Amino acid sequence: MMLELDAVAGEGQISAGRFVLRPARTSDAGLFALYAGDRRVAIGTRSIPHPLPPGAAEAFMARAVAGGGDEDIWVMDGSATRLSEVLGVISLKRMDEARYARGQSEIGYWVAPAFWNTGFASEAVRALVAANPQQNRTIFAEVFQDNPGSARVLSNAGFQYLGDAETFSVARGARVPTWTYLKKLD
Repeated sequence: MMLELDAVAGEGQISAGRFVLRPARTSDAGLFALYAGDRRVAIGTRSIPHPLPPGAAEAFMARAVAGGGDEDIWVMDGSATRLSEVLGVISLKRMDEARYARGQSEIGYWVAPAFWNTGFASEAVRALVAANPQQNRTIFAEVFQDNPGSARVLSNAGFQYLGDAETFSVARGARVPTWTYLKKLD
């Protein structure tokens, strides 16, 4: 049986049941490179290239640690319950400039293949939405249509299907059909 974390997490952390969502650390680059460098992870995202170029993981972590941009990034860290220190990554990207803020962000996430089908993505999405650290009124999401597992994660977290679209995947080098979702928080 897995240990449950206390409801109160440390500074900058969000409790997510069996793990915490915590700010990224420079030291996460190695595990990030290992997992994000896996073709199965890369082809499920818009922006992770495959193969992962040298220095890409370090550059991503440096950007995540620096903060201050339009995207807030958390690492799914299971070390307190004897799981991996990096299980995956989840983020909220603001959709507006501050002066035009409508309280909208887009959520994105991936989980390392070794931890697929464990409920980690669902726990992370529910915890981040409940914490609502950006004070959003609406959160959007998109998943590739060939990834019904991620669509279930969103549906189970209360996101509503909005429609079909498409986006470019760097790893695939092609446009990919997507399903778009939203969750109203106000």
